[in-house]
Amino acid sequence: MTQTFSGVAPQDTFARQNIRDAYARDQVWLDLLSRLYGYTPIQLTTRNAQDQVTGYLPLCTMQSPLTGRRLVSLPFTDECPLLAVDQASANALVDQAIDLARELRARYIELRAGSNEILANRAELVAGDLYVRWVMPLTAEPDQVWQGLRKPVQHQVKKARKLGVRAFVAQKREEVEHYYRLHLLTRSKKHGMPAQPRSYFYGLWDAYAAGGGMQLLLAEHEGNIIAGMILRASGDTIHYAYGASDERFLNLAPNNLLMWEAIALGCRQGYATFDFGRTARDNEGLMEFKRRWGAIQEPLIYYYYPHVQGLASTSEQSLKFRLLTACWRRVPLHLAGPLGGYLYKHLG
Repeated sequence: MTQTFSGVAPQDTFARQNIRDAYARDQVWLDLLSRLYGYTPIQLTTRNAQDQVTGYLPLCTMQSPLTGRRLVSLPFTDECPLLAVDQASANALVDQAIDLARELRARYIELRAGSNEILANRAELVAGDLYVRWVMPLTAEPDQVWQGLRKPVQHQVKKARKLGVRAFVAQKREEVEHYYRLHLLTRSKKHGMPAQPRSYFYGLWDAYAAGGGMQLLLAEHEGNIIAGMILRASGDTIHYAYGASDERFLNLAPNNLLMWEAIALGCRQGYATFDFGRTARDNEGLMEFKRRWGAIQEPLIYYYYPHVQGLASTSEQSLKFRLLTACWRRVPLHLAGPLGGYLYKHLG
C-alpha cells in the first residue's frame, strides 16, 4: 500500500526521496499481489536530465476471463496517489499509463489517486466520486482523543468492557485464523460479497506484522473470539483496513471497543492520523458511524480511462450490486470460502 502523498510535490530533494521511499515500500505489496493473485506489477517512473527520479505511478495488469484485461493503481488499496515533483512529470506518467493500456489493449485504467488537480484537468480521464474517506487527527495522549468522541460512542465502549469483552493485539501467526473465520462470515452473510482467501491474510501477516506494518486486534468474550480488526500503517498514518464480527454478539458492542483500542494504539505508537477507510457515499449508516467518532470526511476521487468501469465504480444501491449481494448470501459458507477466494482475484 502506498503512502498518502497527494498531488504535485515541490521540486526538491525531499520530494524525490518520498518517491524513492514509496517505490521501495511498494515492492512488498506488489510482490504479495503478484504471488497471491497472479497480477503483473508495473512501476512507472519519470526522470530528469540528471537521471533523478521525478515521478512514480505503480500499476497492476490484471487479466481475467470474467472482467477482462485492465490496469489498476492499485488493487485492494483505497488510495494510491500519483507522486511527482512537477506538473510535467505527473502528465508524463499519465501518458505512459495510457500508452501502456493501448499497447495491452486493456479495457480501462483505474487510478485510485484521490483528489488531484492535474488528473482532473486531463480531458481524456473520467472522474468517479462514489467514495469518501474519513480521517481523524491523533495526539500523543489517547485521553485527549477520547474527550472528542460523542457520548453514545463512549457509552458503547464502556458497555463492552462492562459486559466482559476484552480487546488484545494478536501475537501469533495462527491467530490470523480467528480473523479469517469472522471475515468469511461477515463478507458472505452480512455483506453478500466474496471474501478474500485465507492465504491473503496470512500473506499480510508474513509480509508486514514483524515490522508493525500490519496489526491484528481481536475481541474475546468468555473464551470466544467475537470480532477482529486489521490495521495497516503507512508513513504517519494508521489505517483501518478490515473489520469483521460475529453478529450473534453485536449486543456486546465488540466493534466499538476494537475501534477505540485501534485509535488508542495509534496514539501510543506515535501516528499523526487514523484513517477509517473509504465509504460509499450512499452508505449513510456507515457514514454516520464514522462521523460519530469525530472523523473528518475527505473526497476520494478515482480516475478512469477511457470510461468508468469496474466493481469500484458500481453503486451499492444499483440493481446490479443488490442482485449480486442477494445471490451471494445464499451460498453456503463451506462453498463461499474457496469460491470467494477464486473470484476475488478477478475483482481487484
